[in-house]
Amino acid sequence: MTEIQRALKTHFGFEKFRSQQQEDVIKAVVRGDRDVFVCMPTGAGKSLCYQLPAVMSEGVTLVISPLIALIQDQVDHLRALNIPACSINSKLALGERRVILAELQSERPC
Repeated sequence: MTEIQRALKTHFGFEKFRSQQQEDVIKAVVRGDRDVFVCMPTGAGKSLCYQLPAVMSEGVTLVISPLIALIQDQVDHLRALNIPACSINSKLALGERRVILAELQSERPC
């Protein structure tokens, strides 16, 4: 079992990838030797393409998306898996935004 497969099982509970494309994308992102552009249909597993490499790496992963509802669903799902996640968006109260930004500026953000 590879490190990627172990992380897939450990963090997300999946035995295998949804498709070969999803696996290939994740391997390319983890390698980090080039930019990766992903265009997949709804339900094909795009979110895992950045979430799995993020939990395998150190530091912060920043995901930019215009879909506030989708982002919140993903944040809630990651938190349910005990994976630290948060969202900054236009509906967030100023105090909450300041807390998140302060955390991101800390020496070891979670």
